[in-house]
Amino acid sequence: MDEADRQVLRRCRLRLVRELQVDSLWDHLLDRELFTRDMVEDIQHAGSGSRCDQARQLITDLETRGRQALPLFISCLEDTGQDALASFVRTSLQPAKRGPVVIEPLELVPAVLPPRDLKPLVPRPADISSGGFTDVRVLETSKRNADLAYVLKADPCGHCLIINNVTFCPKSTLSTRTGSNIDCEKLQRRFGLLHFMVEVKRDLTAQEMNRALVELAKQDHSALDCCVVVILSHGCEASHRQFPGAVYGVDGCSLSVERIVNILNGTGCPSLGGKPKLFFIQACGGEQKDHGFSVASAPHEDRAPDIDSESDAAPFQDGLETFDQTDAVASLPTPSDIFVSYSTFPGFVSWRDLNSGSWYVETLDHVLEQWAHSEDLQTLLLRVADAVSERGVFKQMPGYFNFLRKKLFFKTTHTRRESG
Repeated sequence: MDEADRQVLRRCRLRLVRELQVDSLWDHLLDRELFTRDMVEDIQHAGSGSRCDQARQLITDLETRGRQALPLFISCLEDTGQDALASFVRTSLQPAKRGPVVIEPLELVPAVLPPRDLKPLVPRPADISSGGFTDVRVLETSKRNADLAYVLKADPCGHCLIINNVTFCPKSTLSTRTGSNIDCEKLQRRFGLLHFMVEVKRDLTAQEMNRALVELAKQDHSALDCCVVVILSHGCEASHRQFPGAVYGVDGCSLSVERIVNILNGTGCPSLGGKPKLFFIQACGGEQKDHGFSVASAPHEDRAPDIDSESDAAPFQDGLETFDQTDAVASLPTPSDIFVSYSTFPGFVSWRDLNSGSWYVETLDHVLEQWAHSEDLQTLLLRVADAVSERGVFKQMPGYFNFLRKKLFFKTTHTRRESG
């Protein structure tokens, strides 16, 4: 699909998600070979499996389905009696073909991103079975080219440490993080499939968290190519110079994200020097709840967080009197080859469903399953940010700090089935 058609889909996205009747579309999508049966099943199981989630995933996946995908999709709408939607999309298509495409920013992430109208150094790959013109060999070449991307040759490619704090001591006044075990199980499986050696540590105090990270830094990573740290806990705002936020141990003491990152930098862990170090933080960045802002006539298709949703927030702490704070403030190393992904924008809450886990981890796992075989880390996290930002009446905006020097493609074994 060309960029003009992608922009049409994005402009029509709100109404399509609100009104699209997906159940009548499946057979027509298959008949026109827009999707394979396996891909349709993947879409049907997207998110909670609701009509809105299915419609949202269908529109997202449609962007990968070749040059004729949009006109074929319009034909499917007409064949299923969704003439108003077909006319709406067709009308939006005409001016897009005549004039220049104006690309509006879709999300804010705390990182320096290239302008969206510039062509990336490596062409964004089309889905292998899309019929698009992008040569899959270009993707494979870029993955192996050390000038363009980190080369992950080792198998396993590195360690993945997951710290999952669920039950907090009474004196901490922090609630039990029901649903976090679901997040942990998803990421344990996902990073295992991405060829990492996964170790899970549960319910650690702040000092035990620090010790676990120091032990990881002391290991010899010379034969490995990457390292991942995942923190699932309550969090808060904290004074910082490099990376915002702090996460809580089960004793109610906090460990700054700055400290967590610096333990594994080039100085703290020489055997990881020049190698990507990835951090995924599922915790609140503060107590502020984001009600969002109006975009056209955005529907309230998702309910507000209720008794089945809660945040990972805790009060702001300035000048934390904890054992790690002196090191975190005094140490200012060059943060090369570091990527820190936050579940929410600094200062805001991060939502977690008691039954299905956090919005961020659920989306991250789904995006990695669908796209890790073909897209680099930044593109994957943009997909996560876009999807999470559209959930709920209260809003959440994931973001990241990127100090990688190259693109990063995970080592994958294709878990998503593709047509021949």
